[in-house]
Amino acid sequence: MYIIIVGGGKIGFFLAKRLFKDNHAVVVVEKDAETADVIAREFKGTVICGDGCEPSVLEQAGIARADVVAAVTGVDEDNFIICQIAKDQFRVNRTVGRVNDPDNERAFNELGIDVPIGVTMILAKIIEEEVSFSDFVDLLSFKRGKLALIRVDLPESSPVINKKVQDLQLPPSSVLVSVVRGDDVIVPKGDTVLKPLDDVVALTLVENKQQLLSFLIGKM
Repeated sequence: MYIIIVGGGKIGFFLAKRLFKDNHAVVVVEKDAETADVIAREFKGTVICGDGCEPSVLEQAGIARADVVAAVTGVDEDNFIICQIAKDQFRVNRTVGRVNDPDNERAFNELGIDVPIGVTMILAKIIEEEVSFSDFVDLLSFKRGKLALIRVDLPESSPVINKKVQDLQLPPSSVLVSVVRGDDVIVPKGDTVLKPLDDVVALTLVENKQQLLSFLIGKM
């Protein structure tokens, strides 16, 4: 994929390195000249110094052929403007916007950002996951609140234990995204067998979330 990342802070920089390592074409746009220069010395992809809120800068970054534009600056207003320009002016298929202020998450959802990422919310979920004894954590909602990404710890009593993924009758519009087993991350295939204490990450429609949790845990 061709990905433009606007914002060269720590989040943008490490995101760019990770995506570049995964063989994506990545362009970083950063308006602070000193920061852009530091990134250019350490990042093997393309770095452009400029204001990502300016269409001309996005054009220079190659937005006409971009598959994804991720606005991850520390300013919510900038992130929203960048995503809106990408969607409305350049018809980019997927926009991702960092939401720094939790009060703005609803606005990002309602105003058309494909994947608004609430930093505060994600940190809270990580903390919740570490300190909670619950069997599941609701990680993320996106596509204007229609989709939910959840993590489920499979107890030994789960009805899906020792079953192959291909034999599971998951709720409609639900899919298993990954299985974390010890230090291993498994992309589930049809013959993948689920084991006790597996951490399962699944994607489903928001209205099917409780049904999926009941299916995987066997209680609710």
